[in-house]
Amino acid sequence: MSSPTERATAGFLVWRLSMKWRVAVDRAVAPLGLTHAQYSLMASLNGMGRSGLQPSQRQLADHTGLEPLYVSKLARTLETAGLVARTRDPNDPRAMQLSLTEQGSDVTRRAIKVVQALLDQLLEPLGGQDGARTRQFTRELATLLDAPLDPPTENDEEQS
Repeated sequence: MSSPTERATAGFLVWRLSMKWRVAVDRAVAPLGLTHAQYSLMASLNGMGRSGLQPSQRQLADHTGLEPLYVSKLARTLETAGLVARTRDPNDPRAMQLSLTEQGSDVTRRAIKVVQALLDQLLEPLGGQDGARTRQFTRELATLLDAPLDPPTENDEEQS
């Protein structure tokens, strides 16, 4: 008997993998009081902060691929929880800059360890995080993420 993924399209497999990862991360970070989206925002803030950046909500949205309105909502929720600080950008009073609080940094460090262990499990079939197949897979994912992806319009379909 063939597996359901044997004849699946690449789009279906990307969807299934992204859902499998989202659910697994949600479950893994839930004991820390986080959702996957909150973890993604906080881990990104952690990395950007280590690089000396204090991104605006818009910059963080661009970095994470989340919608700016959703980043704003997440940031407010995390601010209320004492994990993120939101301050006005001195160069643009309309923009809010984000940073992790001390408590947010602590929670983020713990969450990163949990998610890294989960990533080890996910990538084991490809030789682990440092495996050659994983490096190739990562390059291919980056290529797909860099490809423009605009939904076709009715005009596009009429011209075909």
